This record gives sequence, C-alpha cells and structure tokens, in this order.
Amino acid sequence: MSVEQAYNHWASQYDTNENKTRDLEAVALRELLTTINFNTVLEIGCGTGKNTVWLLQKASFVTAVDFSEEMLNQAKQKLKKELETGKVNFIRADITKAWSFVKEKFDLVTFSLVLEHLKNLEDIFEKVANSLKAGGYMYIGELHPFKQYAGSKARFQTAEGEKVLECYTHHLSDFTNAANAYGLAPVLIKEYFDDNDRTTLPRLLSILFVKKS
Repeated sequence: MSVEQAYNHWASQYDTNENKTRDLEAVALRELLTTINFNTVLEIGCGTGKNTVWLLQKASFVTAVDFSEEMLNQAKQKLKKELETGKVNFIRADITKAWSFVKEKFDLVTFSLVLEHLKNLEDIFEKVANSLKAGGYMYIGELHPFKQYAGSKARFQTAEGEKVLECYTHHLSDFTNAANAYGLAPVLIKEYFDDNDRTTLPRLLSILFVKKS
C-alpha cells in the first residue's frame, strides 16, 4: 500500500483514533506560531484540516495542499463555511513535483507530519524558499528522529490489521543543513514529550525558520 493509499484509507478515522503524535503536533504548531504575524499561508499536508481551522483564525487566506483525496474531503466538510467564503483553497497535489499551485509569495509555509514521508529534503526546502516572502516563516512539526531510531513510524489499524507507512529518518542536521542551503535560518527549535515527561524520548521535533532578507 502506497503512502497516498494509506492516507486515503486512514482518512475516515484519522480524527477519532488515538494518536499522540497528531495531538502533540497540533499543540506544537499553535505554540510556535501564536506570536507570529501572518496573513497568507501555504499549508502543506493539511490532512483533515486539523490545523487549517486554527490557521484561519490568524490568516486571511490559506492554500491547503494534500495528496490524499479522502483527507481533503474530510477537510472540506470541516471547513464548509470558510470554503464558501473563499478563505481557504484546497488543492490535491504531489509536492515532490513542480509546485504549480504557488501563484504568489506567502507569509508562512507549514509542514505537519509530512517530511518523514519524503526522501529528499533539499528539493522541498528549495521550493519553500521560492514560495516565501523575505522575512516569511517556515514551520515544521515532525516525529522526532529519536522516536524513529527506536522504531516508531506512522501507523494505523484496519480490519485487516495494522498498516505501517513508508517513512524516512531525517536527523536534526538534515533539516538545518537543507534550510541553510536555501537561505532559511532557524528561529526556534523545540522538542515535545509525552505528558511533558523529559525523562522519556521526545515524541515531536518542531522548528521555526525565517527566510533571510
């Protein structure tokens, strides 16, 4: 089962299944972005719209991208009003290909639990740099590499058994080196732990970058 097929299958239960990584990433995004001003957002991997709702409380417009049709259908149902009023545009796209959906420069580009499914970070960071205004921000929230070292991967249960998605391990230096290559400087790096227990492996790595002027 491909990653796209897996997320299509997962979509109907994604919001209701127990998922500590999903829930902690939602906390991280809100904490890192709450003091940042942004008007236009490119949300990569919007999924069911769990973060889109919050982003629209601060932004006037969000371009929300995902490659799973079923995930997008869930998001469209969740944000019917915002879709009707033109505050959000949902786009199905493969982000490893040309970003034809970028028609303008954005104040903020976000990635929530996306990059672990991509092998080549530099290609993505180059596309982000080309999509951001000078002084604009890039946010990433990913399963912590320490968790990946211990064998953790995105997974969910089906009637046929557990489905484990294809994932790639990216080290902290992989993120920062790719960012530096395209003029993106880290502003804040934060780790998140289950129940805030810092004696355990961190579950989530979140980084905020800014595009250099």
